[in-house]
Amino acid sequence: MTRRAEFKLGFFVVLQFTCLLSRCSSEEWLPEISPDTSPQPFLPFLAPSPMVPYINTTIPKLSGLCSLNFTASESLIQTTSHNCFTVFAPLLANVMCCPQLDAALTIILGKASKETGLLALNRTESKHCLSDLEQILVGRGATNELGRICSLHSSNLTASSCPVTDVDQFESAVDTSKLLLACERVDPVKECCEQACQNAILDAATNITLKASESLMDNSDRISDCKNIVHRWLATKLNPSQAKETLRGLANCKINRVCPLVFPHMRHISGNCSNELSNQTSCCLAMESYVSHLQKQSLITNLQALDCATSLGTKLQKLNVTKNVFTACHISLKDFSLQVGNQAGCLLPSLPSDAIFDQDTGISFTCDLNDNIPAPWPSSSQSSASTCKKTVRIPALPAAASSQPSLYNEGVKRLVIFVLSMVLVILLS
Repeated sequence: MTRRAEFKLGFFVVLQFTCLLSRCSSEEWLPEISPDTSPQPFLPFLAPSPMVPYINTTIPKLSGLCSLNFTASESLIQTTSHNCFTVFAPLLANVMCCPQLDAALTIILGKASKETGLLALNRTESKHCLSDLEQILVGRGATNELGRICSLHSSNLTASSCPVTDVDQFESAVDTSKLLLACERVDPVKECCEQACQNAILDAATNITLKASESLMDNSDRISDCKNIVHRWLATKLNPSQAKETLRGLANCKINRVCPLVFPHMRHISGNCSNELSNQTSCCLAMESYVSHLQKQSLITNLQALDCATSLGTKLQKLNVTKNVFTACHISLKDFSLQVGNQAGCLLPSLPSDAIFDQDTGISFTCDLNDNIPAPWPSSSQSSASTCKKTVRIPALPAAASSQPSLYNEGVKRLVIFVLSMVLVILLS
């Protein structure tokens, strides 16, 4: 049966924190769920409305020294606060939180340029504006560690080393018609392979770097800074939802190309899995132990999981592990992502997605528990898992997704998120 999980965070978190602090066993609190049956929602008895203690919008204390109109971007800010929701933010940082935060900042700065004629803030105002935005997001339930999690600094709101900030100067230096034609309608799948919009942005950024009065030893940083200016200009020409779709689509092209996991040393695997796999049992035990450590790191997309499998396989081959240990030990792509209780690994969709807030049920996000795709062992000629030359067919959306807008389709299972407690237990173990 095709299964999709929509995870929810509720009042149960309080009980789980109590459980952890008292060093009790997680099994005492978690309901047993058979993989072959429909999981049932688990809520404490007599609990108040589940999100009351967590989505408690507070009035932020703003500096009064920022000219950006955050009120006009209410929808963007709300989505960002959900994607960066307190405890989920570190787990969703790479795929949802930081890309959405970057898109929101880009669009807000682009909107402001319609009034100021400038595509960047000065250093002083950028500090006030960043502080104000963080206060607003935290007041909506977002983590107060956005700066650390997303490497967010006040310089992100300035031009940095890019020499052009004036809208008129930008438009005189760039073929804006070509840029708009390439980027106003971006297909999030085709763009990652054809790179039409990305190439147009690179051309525009390269052109405006030529306005610099002094050259740099390495021009790549300046081109990167100028790409941010190009993104902001694009945001002025697209409506907010279209700009968000474009920016998140471009970000996902980069996200899905790279495995975000950190691989610890593999001496134990190489010691048990080399020599033509003479002892498969000890090899697979070593593989299982190693993969269990990877599973504590982050939620990843299905395409990232493919990148991670390729990276791990390549590293093992360099350590003289020549046999396909993924097949021998039944390693699948979902084994590389955070595990959801006794269900399976949670693979997020490769297309941009957002967390959703519901007043009754809380924060939710969708992941696939049914992608039982074997992890491919890299061939000797395969240098990387190219997004455009996959040897494995991977759906862009979870297998249970359909054309129906409802989240209650047949085969869709709903879990109240006791997952958070499980995550905390894993991370603290």
